[in-house]
Amino acid sequence: MADAGLHTLQTSTPQEGFELALKLSRMGVKYTQPSAEVRDRLRKDYEDDADALIATSQVVAINFQTIAAANDYWRGAR
Repeated sequence: MADAGLHTLQTSTPQEGFELALKLSRMGVKYTQPSAEVRDRLRKDYEDDADALIATSQVVAINFQTIAAANDYWRGAR
């Protein structure tokens, strides 16, 4: 995965920031488990697991916090 297309954390809007947080979360999974076949097989283990889904949401939220900070909470809109 030489170039995953992530060049900046700067976004124009909070919505773009949230979408970037989702992308970062997916990229983290792909770096951790590069095999799409294995990821697809493992998905069955967590797709109906409420605890796993909550943990996923937490990862996205942490990534969104990072992006929000990098964008000065969208340039002073606090």
